[in-house]
Amino acid sequence: MSKAFVRESEGDDEENLSPALRIPPGTRNYITPAGHARLKEELEELVKHERPRIVEIVAWAASNGDRSENGDYIYGKRRLREIDRRIRFLTKRLDIAEVVDPLQHGDNDQVFFGATVTLCDTQGQEQTYTIVGIDEADATLGRISWISPLARALIKSREGDSVRFQSPAGIREIEIMEVRYAAVA
Repeated sequence: MSKAFVRESEGDDEENLSPALRIPPGTRNYITPAGHARLKEELEELVKHERPRIVEIVAWAASNGDRSENGDYIYGKRRLREIDRRIRFLTKRLDIAEVVDPLQHGDNDQVFFGATVTLCDTQGQEQTYTIVGIDEADATLGRISWISPLARALIKSREGDSVRFQSPAGIREIEIMEVRYAAVA
């Protein structure tokens, strides 16, 4: 059967995600205002610029005749499917997003979503993390997802508290040195 008549399985985009990016059933998709703006910006870029550009390339390639050996056509169609998949994903995520502004917590010393927390481990090493949404987590920037084991252990604790949590290296104990709330960039 020709590929033209076989539909690729689209499935649920959520099933194709790594476990770290899946939203746990029954929970909300919390996100900071900056994270929400980045997702909206990416969606707008795909819809208004990237997709029309690729559609133009595919249309040009299709007008050249034989599509079976036309690289521009084949790769353009593949790129269109990737873009459409990403557009669906971003649209779903933005539809269920619940924007939470970290600044609403003011001068609170208790850890909630959006907190920037400075921790000290048993070896005396300090690290700073900001608790953000699943779609904006980036460990290299010190942003951890609110569903990560560390963030779950920190939530609702206060400055000066010691917290134990299960890490990939085993059970760790850390002390909360500072909690602050600022706009996430």
